[in-house]
Amino acid sequence: MWIRLVGCVLAIGLSGCVSRKEDAAVLYCASDREYAAPILDAYERANPGTEVVRQFDVEASKTLGLVTRIEQEKSQPRCDVFWNNEILHTIRLQKQGLLQPRRWSIPSDWPKGYRANDGTWIGFAARARVLLVNTEKLGVDPKGWPSRVSELADEPWKGKCGLAFPIYGTTATHMAVLATTKNALGDSKNWDSWIAEVKSNGVVLAGNKQVALAVASGELDWGLTDTDDAIIEKENGKPVALVFPDQHEGGFGTLFLPNTLAVINKAPHPIAAGSLVDYLSSEKIESRLTLSSSAHFPLWPTSKEKSRVQIDGVRWAEVDFERTADSWEKTRDRLLQVFQQ
Repeated sequence: MWIRLVGCVLAIGLSGCVSRKEDAAVLYCASDREYAAPILDAYERANPGTEVVRQFDVEASKTLGLVTRIEQEKSQPRCDVFWNNEILHTIRLQKQGLLQPRRWSIPSDWPKGYRANDGTWIGFAARARVLLVNTEKLGVDPKGWPSRVSELADEPWKGKCGLAFPIYGTTATHMAVLATTKNALGDSKNWDSWIAEVKSNGVVLAGNKQVALAVASGELDWGLTDTDDAIIEKENGKPVALVFPDQHEGGFGTLFLPNTLAVINKAPHPIAAGSLVDYLSSEKIESRLTLSSSAHFPLWPTSKEKSRVQIDGVRWAEVDFERTADSWEKTRDRLLQVFQQ
């Protein structure tokens, strides 16, 4: 008995992680803590005795840090559920066999492209990639505003427009989509040369929030950011307006990026993991995100809620996210070459 006890202690010491009971689930969460934490607290209250052990990302590495951690732990997973705030790296984990196929409690008419064919992940609660403009700098007439993402490289905007460092987060996903989607920038533009022009033309900031703040303060005339960061500045009374880009005839459309949920393959607590993702992917929780300060866009076909960000008539870009994920390493290498010079 003593030998077995010593062996157990050694096993725990070597693994670095004490096993948890099945009413506890370990969540790696790339969604902003301010949006996710109240939802997770509500889940624990609704399920007395249940614990969600939370590991949030850090602003510096965004999603990529958690993804790398899941990859490193693949031989002995510690994470049960991955709540990502974008889609690219979730698909990369899927392609490595690190996500568990499951049957999701969602309608059969879920929006095309926002669920995995093999059941390993689901997209929900999307954000749009928008241009935020300062109306004191550019006036209130939209004719004087930028209307296309490609304008980040246009000479008249040199030093006046901005974007987040495009190696992490939704900006990385956006750049990867543009790199792998034919004519996303227009017939005459090549992404490889365009991204170099963006680097020399635009102002690169740490994150999407920093872009929104710079536009709101007048430091920049406009910038590329997410709707959740943009709407906060508008509702705080700043002189800003949101532009859903590339809505012109023949244009790419506006990119909408969902949050994603997945259960890790060989999760330590599969029952608790299944209960948690069913809760998080419910229409109720998506509605909560829609009505929150983040103003997400619902993907539930039966949703009765609408985002506070008006999108009537806005055309969503059609994207092959799997193709984008397949080409990520090549895209990343080019981005590093350009933005770390």
